[in-house]
Amino acid sequence: MSTENSQAKPRRVAFLGLGVMGYPMAGHLARAGHQVTVYNRTKAKADQWAAEFGGKSADTPRNAAQDADIVISCVGNDNDLRSVVLGESGAFAGMAKGTTYVDHTTASANVARELNAAAGEAGLHFVDAPVSGGEAGAQKGILTIMCGGDEAVFADVAPVLAAYGRAVTRIGGPGAGQLAKMVNQIAIAGMVQALSEAVHFGQHAGLDMALVLDVIGKGAAASWQMDNRGRTMVEDRFDFGFAVDWMRKDLGLCLEEAQRTGVSLPVTALVDQFYADVQAMGGNRWDTSSLIRRLRRLTDK
Repeated sequence: MSTENSQAKPRRVAFLGLGVMGYPMAGHLARAGHQVTVYNRTKAKADQWAAEFGGKSADTPRNAAQDADIVISCVGNDNDLRSVVLGESGAFAGMAKGTTYVDHTTASANVARELNAAAGEAGLHFVDAPVSGGEAGAQKGILTIMCGGDEAVFADVAPVLAAYGRAVTRIGGPGAGQLAKMVNQIAIAGMVQALSEAVHFGQHAGLDMALVLDVIGKGAAASWQMDNRGRTMVEDRFDFGFAVDWMRKDLGLCLEEAQRTGVSLPVTALVDQFYADVQAMGGNRWDTSSLIRRLRRLTDK
């Protein structure tokens, strides 16, 4: 089941985590007419958001979640997610029975299943809903959202998520959203490495790579990565986009799940090590397309 930019009736929403993704996502909810209360580990950021968008800020996830129809989070990893969900000050402790928790963190399928079970025991609903589209997608409100959870619960929250989601799709049961995001990251890793090799090869062959990319981008080699990262690779610009540190975190989740299920991911494992090389070059915060800098360094040796 999928929805694309559906109109939602105003709801009371708590949003936990105001990083580069969460801050604009929560903003889109406020602009769509929802009553939004935000929580952030650094409270000054939550107060700033409330002043900018006219919502409220809370000092704990529990207080943010009180009286909310839907609680949404976008934090860093499994442990960050547990810290805002569980415990005396966690969101679950403040949520009324029958309400829904939606998590946009790129996390493990295991933690999604764990929190879905905990939600069920507390009389709550849980949807794992990782996103694709990066910071730019969050700012423009055009993210792709991959959801795992009960079909009826998804149908209830999907119109709200459409405030910042171009496509909001239920993939399957608990954990299915996280598994779909892993598929997404595996595909991206291979494409970025291939594009890096193609651009690097063409430059050393003396080709006008801006022209070449324009030509082959109209054929079978066309991709989002080529359209959005090919030219910046040619120009050696990487101070934007999805950071290498984040990609390594995501690929680590992919490799852990593959090991657990006995699936071979040889290209993914290799590209993960290439990203480790980029980190060693000081590229922790460079965009993922910076893989080409590793190739350039090897060629220059």
